[in-house]
Amino acid sequence: MLRNAPDPAPGRPQPGVYHSFVERKLATVLFVDLVDSTEIVAETDPEVVRRRVGRFFDHVSHCVVTHGGIVEKFAGDAVMAAFGIPLAHEDDAERAVRAALATMERVEELGLRARIGIESGEVVTEDADSTFATGEAVNLAARLQQEAAADEILVGPAAARLVRDRVELEPVPPLELRGWREPIAANRVLCASDPGEPVRSFEAQLVGRDPELDLLETTFGRTARDRRATLVTLYGDPGVGKSRLAREFVDALEGATVLKGRCLPYGEGVTYWPVAEMVKASAGISDDDPLDQAQQKLRDSCEDEAVADLLALAVGVLEAVEAERAQQEIVWAVRSWAEQLALAQPLVLVFEDVHWGEEPLLELVEHLAATVRDAPLLLLCLARPELLDVRPTWGGGRVRAMTLELEPLPGDESEQLVTDLAAKLDVPVDVDAVLAKTEGNPLFVEETVRMLAERQGRGAERIPDTLQALIAARIDRLPAPQRRLLQRASVMGRLFVRGALEQLSPEMHDVEARLEELLLRDLVLREPRTTISGEETFKFKHVLIREVAYAGLSKSARADLHRAFAGWLAERAGSELLEIRAFHLDQAARLLGELDGAPPPDLAEEAADALTEAGRRALSREAFRSARKLLLRAVELAPTLERRYHAARAAWRLADFAALAVELERVRADAAAAGDRSLEGRALTGLAEVELNLRANAPSARELVDRSLDLLADERGVPLFDALSARTHIANWLGDHEDFRHTAREAIVVAQELGRPDLEALVTQGLAQSYLTTLDADHAEPLVRRALDLAAQSGSVVSRALALQTAALLASVRGDSDGAVRDYEEAHAIYEELGATAAEAVVKVHLARELLARNELESAERLLRDAVRLMKGLGDRAHLCEAQRSLAEVLVRRGKLEEAERLALESRESVGSDDRLSVSTTRYALGVVRFAQGREDEANDLFAEALAGLHEYGIRFAEREVVAELVELMRDAGREQDAARYEERLAGLEPRSTAPIA
Repeated sequence: MLRNAPDPAPGRPQPGVYHSFVERKLATVLFVDLVDSTEIVAETDPEVVRRRVGRFFDHVSHCVVTHGGIVEKFAGDAVMAAFGIPLAHEDDAERAVRAALATMERVEELGLRARIGIESGEVVTEDADSTFATGEAVNLAARLQQEAAADEILVGPAAARLVRDRVELEPVPPLELRGWREPIAANRVLCASDPGEPVRSFEAQLVGRDPELDLLETTFGRTARDRRATLVTLYGDPGVGKSRLAREFVDALEGATVLKGRCLPYGEGVTYWPVAEMVKASAGISDDDPLDQAQQKLRDSCEDEAVADLLALAVGVLEAVEAERAQQEIVWAVRSWAEQLALAQPLVLVFEDVHWGEEPLLELVEHLAATVRDAPLLLLCLARPELLDVRPTWGGGRVRAMTLELEPLPGDESEQLVTDLAAKLDVPVDVDAVLAKTEGNPLFVEETVRMLAERQGRGAERIPDTLQALIAARIDRLPAPQRRLLQRASVMGRLFVRGALEQLSPEMHDVEARLEELLLRDLVLREPRTTISGEETFKFKHVLIREVAYAGLSKSARADLHRAFAGWLAERAGSELLEIRAFHLDQAARLLGELDGAPPPDLAEEAADALTEAGRRALSREAFRSARKLLLRAVELAPTLERRYHAARAAWRLADFAALAVELERVRADAAAAGDRSLEGRALTGLAEVELNLRANAPSARELVDRSLDLLADERGVPLFDALSARTHIANWLGDHEDFRHTAREAIVVAQELGRPDLEALVTQGLAQSYLTTLDADHAEPLVRRALDLAAQSGSVVSRALALQTAALLASVRGDSDGAVRDYEEAHAIYEELGATAAEAVVKVHLARELLARNELESAERLLRDAVRLMKGLGDRAHLCEAQRSLAEVLVRRGKLEEAERLALESRESVGSDDRLSVSTTRYALGVVRFAQGREDEANDLFAEALAGLHEYGIRFAEREVVAELVELMRDAGREQDAARYEERLAGLEPRSTAPIA
C-alpha cells in the first residue's frame, strides 16, 4: 500500500486499491428527457405507456452505443449517457452531438418529444463494472437539459468549443443557472456536417528552421571568436519546436562544452536547479553521492576552493543552512565556474523552460551575459512568451543579447512534415485535414499523424481541436498497465526514474517491458544523464503529455503517489533532493486536505518538517521569497513556535517589517508563556530591528535588544551574535561609539567561538569604521588588515568588498586620496560584478565624495546621479539622504542652484530623526545652498547646527570633512576671517590615537 492509514474512512477503498479504479477523465455528458411525460401517463393506457417509454429507452441506448458512448443511468423517463468513458476518443463531444441528433429522430418516430443537454469537462469515474461519473460537466448537462425547449439540444461552452467546426451552432441568450456565479453561454444545435496496432518508434526530421539554425551557428561562431558572453533567448509556444531546434544546434557543435539544465514548474525552494544540473554534470556528481564525496568532486573540478564551496551550497551538496550567504556570492561563484570552463573551450549553457525560473536565477543568467569577459560563453534560454509577463526587461539593453521567436511552420513546411511522417509510418493521411487542425505546430502534427497510424489511417476527419484532447485519447487507448504506469510516472514530473516507478507500482513485475512499450509509442524518451547513480532516467516527450497523464489520476491516487515518491526520495537520495521531497509531501497534504478537510496529522508533520528544512536552505541562498512561502506553508500545516519564528525570519530578510512586527510579537508572547528563553530572545532581536527600521525608534530598539541579550546570556551561538550585531546597529544610529565598540568586541568573541570568519569579518570592519569615525587611524589600521584576512579565509567576496570600503576610509583619513579612490573603485567593481545594486550605490556615494574633495566635479556628479536613481528604485531611505545632499553640494559648485536646492530639501525629508550623522550633514548641505543663494544668516545657522551635532556625537571624520569644505567656501567668498577661524578648528581635527584595544 502507498499510504499508511490505520482506519480508512468509511466507504473509501484501502490505499493503493483505488489506483486501479478511480480516474479523472475528460468526457462529454448527455442528458435526454421526455417532454410532457406526465400528460402521456395520464391520458394513455398504462401498458401502452410502458411499451412506449421502454421503446424510448431502447432507442436512446441504441443511439448512444452506436456513437461510442455508454448509458450511465435511467432516472424516471430521463437518460444520462457519457462519451469518453471508459475509453476516450478524440471526438467524444462530436459523437455526443450526433447521438443527440439521432435520438431526436428516433423519438419523433415514436410520436414523442424530448429535450437534451450536453457538456464536456473533467469527470471522476471508476474503471470497473460501474462507470458512474461525477463532476461539474454532469451537473451542467443536466441543467441545460432542463432549460432546453421541446425538440431542442443545448450544448455548454466546453462542448461547443470542441464541436464548432463540425456542428452548426446558434447562440442562445446567456442562462442564469442556480449554482453558477456567472451566466452560462449555451448554444443550440442546428445540424451536423456529413459525416489499430502499436506504432513503431521514429524520429521525425527537422523541417524548416534553417534561418534560425544558421543564426544560432553564426552567433556561436562570433561568441567563440570574440571570446565574450552572448545571451540568446528562443521564444515559442508549447510544441512549436524550441527544444528540437536547440538539440539540433548543440548536436552539431564541435569543440565546445555543452551543459543543459531545466527550470522546474514547482520553483519553491529550487531556485538554482538548472545550475545544479549543469554543475553536477560538469563535476561528475550523482544526486546520491555522499555529501563529502560530492563536495570533493566539486573542489577537484574548481580551481578556487571558495568557488567550489559556494557552488556546493547553491546546488545542494553542502549542508549550510545556518551559514546564510548572499545571493551575489553565489552569482560570483557561478560566474567563476563558467569562466573556468569557457577558458578551456567555448561553453554553451542551455536553460530550458526559463519562464518557470525564479527571480534569482533570471538575475544570474543576465549577470553572466553582462559580466563575463575574455571567455566564450553562449547562454541559450528556451522560454514561452509568458517570461516577458513576469520580466518585461529580459535581455533588454544589452549589446550582446539576441531574441528568436519560433512561429508555427508555414504551410509548405508543415505539409512537408506531414508527408515525411506519413511516409515514415506508412499510413495514408488527408494532408489538408491535418494541416487545417494542426496549424503549423510541429508537435501537434507529429501527434496527429501518429494517432492516425495507430488507427490505421481511419478517422482523419475527426481530428480533435485541442492537443490536450488528442494526447488524452492516445493515452486512453494504451493497455491498462501501460496507462497506469504513465500516470504514476507523471507524479514525479517531466523526468522520472525507473527505480521509483517500480516502487510506485508494486503489483507490476514487468515495469521494464512496459516502459519499452511506452518508448516504442514515443510517449517517453530515455534521458542520457541520470541524476541518481544506478538509476535509469526517462523523460516525457513533451510536458503536455505529462500534464494530461497526471490529470487522469484521481486526487486520492495522486496523494498516495506523491507521498510514496517522497519516501523513495528520502531513502534513495537522502537530503540531496530535500526541496523536491518537500514539494511532493506538500502536494500529498494539499490533495488530502481538499478531499478530507485536513491531511492526516502524521503527513502534515512530515511535510511541515521537510518544508521547514527546505525553507531554511532557501534562506541560506538568499531566495527569501521562496523561503517565506515554504515556511508559511509549514506553519499552516503544523504550526510550532520554532516554525513560526523561521517564517517571520524570512519576512525579516525580505524587509517586510510590518508583517514581522505582528508575527514576531506573537512568537515572543507565546515563547515567554512557554518559558522558551532562547526563542523569546531571538524574537526580541527581530522586534528591535522593527523598531529601528520601521519606526526609527532607536531608544525603544535598544531596550528590546537589551532584553534579548539578557535572555540569550547563557547561549554562545548565532542567536547571541545576531543580538549583539543588532545592538551595534542601534549604537551606530545613536552615535554611541563606546557602546558600539564594547558590543562589537563581544560579537567578535562569539564569532570566533563559532568558527565563523564571515561573521567575524563583518563586525571587525564595522569596528574599524567606528574608530575611523573618531579619526583614530592607529587602532583602525590593524582592524582593517584583520578584516581583509578574515574575508580571504571565509572566501566571501562580499566581506572583501566591505573590508575594502573600510580600507578606503582609512586611506582618506590618512590623506591618501589616491589609495582611497583605488580601494573604493575595487569595491565598486566587486559589487557591480555581483549585481549587488544596493551596496554598489552606497560605494558610488563614498567614491563621489572623495572625488568632490579633489574637485573632480563631473565624475562626482555622474556617480551621485546614478546613486540617487538606484536608491530611489530600491526604496533605500537610509542612504538616499546622503546621496541627495552630496549631489546638492556638487551642483552648487557647478552653478545649478535650483536643482541643488530641491535635492538639499529632499535630503532633509529623507533623513531619519535618529540618524545622528545625516541629520547634521543634510543641514550642512542645505547651508551650502543657502550661502550660494546669498542667504548667509540662514546658512551660518545651519553650519553651526551641523557642526554642533557632529561634535556632540563625536563624529569627527564628518566634522573634519565639513570644516575643511567651509575653509574653502569662506576663502572663495573672500571671507578670510571666517576661513581662518575654521582653519584653526580644522587643526584640532587631525587623526589621533586613543587607548589600546582591550
